[in-house]
Amino acid sequence: MTSFETVRVAALQATPVILDAEATIEKAERLLHGAADAGARLAVLPECFVSLYPSGSWAGATNPWAGAHDALWERLWASSVDVPGPLTDRLVAVCRERDLHCAIGVNERESARPGTLWNTLVHLGPTGVLGKHRKLMPTVHERLFHAIGAGDDLGVIDTPVARIGGLICWENFMPLARYAVYRGGPQIYVAPTADDSERWLNSMRHIAYESGAFVVSVPQYIPAAAFPADFPLPLPQGKEVLGSGGAAIIEPTAGEVVAGPLYGEEGMVLWDCDLSAALTAKRTFDVTGHYGREDVLVPLLARSYS
Repeated sequence: MTSFETVRVAALQATPVILDAEATIEKAERLLHGAADAGARLAVLPECFVSLYPSGSWAGATNPWAGAHDALWERLWASSVDVPGPLTDRLVAVCRERDLHCAIGVNERESARPGTLWNTLVHLGPTGVLGKHRKLMPTVHERLFHAIGAGDDLGVIDTPVARIGGLICWENFMPLARYAVYRGGPQIYVAPTADDSERWLNSMRHIAYESGAFVVSVPQYIPAAAFPADFPLPLPQGKEVLGSGGAAIIEPTAGEVVAGPLYGEEGMVLWDCDLSAALTAKRTFDVTGHYGREDVLVPLLARSYS
């Protein structure tokens, strides 16, 4: 049965140990313990936290026909994870020990069939991997690294903590993808991202009100100093920070930012999410309920594209 309790949620804005999956998972373990120590039941980490997001600041130089990408691609593959696999098992062990749920962004590989990588949002809990979602549409430079998701994993994870759903970065701008998640009735909507703009935060406020769910937005904080000295590609000259963060939690009744945004540093943003507020919000505007009108809109869309 759906819970309407108050759940403490942690948005964990952190920098990965770039191109080192083992060290990044070790850092994630520490972060999850820290979130549990603070009383969190759900902890959310950024997009591609394990262990590199292909930033537009440098990723355009990885044109596969230029040859410069080969060393980076091999290291990115080596620092990606199988889901499930030994590295996610370590995070599950923390969740089991601390009675915690986690949503984390990873570069996902399939070691049994080496080649393709996906930008994946993984849901973990005390019982194991609860689900995963592969990004539907990589954005511009991301397509040099990540495949297109199949779209058969859009939905909501029903956990003892809450009904948890969400999308990755700019696929949150895709109305039909959002609607597919909304149909599951999320109470908490997670949005790992690399976007640190005001535009992004405004969109998250809209999504909180539209979905009738608490939104947990977790961008990356990426200083240039975090890149290893042997990183295969040049970084932008004179730019000390490539991702300034902006982690925030937004409530659903008015789309107000209730925690954060946090900029310019690593850190944890906490909020006690009263899940009854999500029910109150849906009484006024239930986007897939009394405001869904699929009886009108689905046939209309079908006619428009027939």
